[in-house]
Amino acid sequence: MTGRRFRHFQKSAAVLAVMAAVLASPVAGFADEPLSQGKPVNVRTKAIDIFQIGREERTFGKLTFLGGLELLASDREIGGLSGLISLEGGNAFLAVTDHGHWVSGRIVQTAEGTPLDVSGVRMAPLLGADGKALKARWGHDTEALALDGSDLYVTAETRNAIYRYPWPLTTGKERMLGEVKLAEDIRALPRNTGLEALAVAPGGSSVAGSLIAVAESPAGEGSDLEGYIIGPDGTDRFGIRRHDGFDATDAAFLPDGDMLLLERRFTLLDLIGLRLRRFPGESIRPDALLEGELLLEADFGYQIDNMEALAVHRNEAGETILTLLSDDNRSFLQRTILLRFRLDD
Repeated sequence: MTGRRFRHFQKSAAVLAVMAAVLASPVAGFADEPLSQGKPVNVRTKAIDIFQIGREERTFGKLTFLGGLELLASDREIGGLSGLISLEGGNAFLAVTDHGHWVSGRIVQTAEGTPLDVSGVRMAPLLGADGKALKARWGHDTEALALDGSDLYVTAETRNAIYRYPWPLTTGKERMLGEVKLAEDIRALPRNTGLEALAVAPGGSSVAGSLIAVAESPAGEGSDLEGYIIGPDGTDRFGIRRHDGFDATDAAFLPDGDMLLLERRFTLLDLIGLRLRRFPGESIRPDALLEGELLLEADFGYQIDNMEALAVHRNEAGETILTLLSDDNRSFLQRTILLRFRLDD
């Protein structure tokens, strides 16, 4: 048996073992699965065993590649995945598409966090406060998710709005609770380069409980990315140093309070690129200009696509796991891929 065939055999055996364990035990909280009244969607997966094409290396600086999946959905509305939250220690997820749909499902994974398969995928349209779908009124282009207790926040890029929904989304028919009040300069950001990344500052942070939003690209003649600290008493601003034409696509906080920023670049010369930076939590303050630590940079020599979503969770061993998800723009030329890394520092 060749090495590749042996790895495939090992992966298949692992999937069967994990699924057997799940089926043999009670499914805790099954009645509370998100989007219980959503539309079921069949999703096939293809394993991604290596990150750098043609090399078996799994360590990339402080990140260890755990594995990935290419997702092949029977409904094209599952494409365009732009925001992500990891649930139940990485066993489940909630995503949002840029066409105004929720997508939920379960991830079959090893104890370490290696993704093996997805199951139970459902989708439902985001509804406004009046119960009508956002897509019906062009209120969608939803790009990022952030969860704060019983509140779920969603950015809408072209409207430069942040919507608030109740959590959990038990049925998928829950209506919007309202919009976050935003400053006029945020509302005036250019369409298609507006609010793209969103996270909630954790407890212990100097800006704890605030929404941290980052615009996709610099506005006007500015050369740096624009960040916003949005709280009950108003909005403060900070900057993030932009390098090599990379734009912001998502943000997430680590358990220690540091913030991760996922960035993406596309040019005819360089094609697609991915960058991931880490910023100390204490550096996120009004009027600061952040540089951050480069954790990862990858191009088409790696298993990436249009990476737009980022989520963080801890596995059973207490290790920090990052999940990255791509937006395929519902194009046959792109892929929806899910990648998992362990952060070793």
